[in-house]
Amino acid sequence: MKWIFWISLFIVFYTYVGYGIVLYFLVKIKSFFIKPVVLLDGSYTPSLTLIVAAYNEEQVIEEKIKNTLSLHYPEDKFRIIFITDGSTDKTASIIANYPQIQLLHQEGRSGKIAAVHRAMQHVQTEIVVFTDANTFLNKEALLRIAKYYVNPKVGAVSGEKRVHIEDASDATAGEGFYWKYESKLKKWDAELYSVVGAAGELFSVRTNLYEAVEPDTLLDDFMISMKIAMKGYKIAYDPDAYAVESSSENLKEELKRKVRIAAGGIQSTIRTSKLFNPFFRPLLGFQYISHRVLRWTITPFLMLLSLLLNCIIVAQSASTIFVLLLIAQVGFYTSAVVGWLLESRQIRVKILFIPYYFCFMNYCMLAGMYRYFFTQKASVLWDKAKRK
Repeated sequence: MKWIFWISLFIVFYTYVGYGIVLYFLVKIKSFFIKPVVLLDGSYTPSLTLIVAAYNEEQVIEEKIKNTLSLHYPEDKFRIIFITDGSTDKTASIIANYPQIQLLHQEGRSGKIAAVHRAMQHVQTEIVVFTDANTFLNKEALLRIAKYYVNPKVGAVSGEKRVHIEDASDATAGEGFYWKYESKLKKWDAELYSVVGAAGELFSVRTNLYEAVEPDTLLDDFMISMKIAMKGYKIAYDPDAYAVESSSENLKEELKRKVRIAAGGIQSTIRTSKLFNPFFRPLLGFQYISHRVLRWTITPFLMLLSLLLNCIIVAQSASTIFVLLLIAQVGFYTSAVVGWLLESRQIRVKILFIPYYFCFMNYCMLAGMYRYFFTQKASVLWDKAKRK
């Protein structure tokens, strides 16, 4: 029983902390032997198309358009496509007022991935960049992304997602902390070899490497980029090319979003199972399993198992080390519960946001697994989470 406990605890630790430590040292070791590639300072500007898929975004679309038109990139090499399939509000009519933007619209909603596939048929540039309608890019984002493509081994480039957290935020502030940690891991992943999947807020691919994913794909952005990585190309990462979005309106809205992402994580794990073969892209497989698969599959269960086994071991033999570990676990989960109780009463203690959000995320993982395997409700049509 004790060895099962230690293995479980080790995997939980490795998933959220240990991999970051290992990654840091691997990057340091690599830097002793291989000098980093020197990139051009924005002078490499391949032809580029920006695609924005927007569904009923009339409240933010004007701001998104202004943000898009303010981006720095040579005009003769830059095209913009907004696709609004299925929108029933004024989104399409607002975009139509801007002749610089190619508007694609048709009645009937088939989901974001269907819209993206349709938009790709109109792309004739070397690079295509995808970004969400409710996120806003920094002005140098496209120039920073483009420079990585001077390296022929780079097939995709991911920007950074930044979550805008209000001063008087609720426990969704934990999302901001989580993404800061994720950004650091992505930076080290890219320095070691490749990022393992891109987020849809801001990512790009070589147009000739784009491969349509299955129409029922839940995490289309992730799978589009991973298909390229599985072909042997790298996914680069630039934290200074970023997309800013607001946090979810509340934990209920964040729950809706996270459960869907978790269901998509299970689907993606199944569809990328080739990476579990140690002879197929071994370094990418190591990064993928360490950074993604463990979180999406066994780690939430091992958290529960570690606590249960710790209680049983202490009950049988009050060894000091196991007592201390149990106190630490109980203290952590108690902090999360207290954070939840205070939040439900609109009392916000920021120090409790991290344990609360951490446990909340892992609950979403379990709920996402249940949804994917048992409810058959994992539709490709997003039920958008409300933002602040």
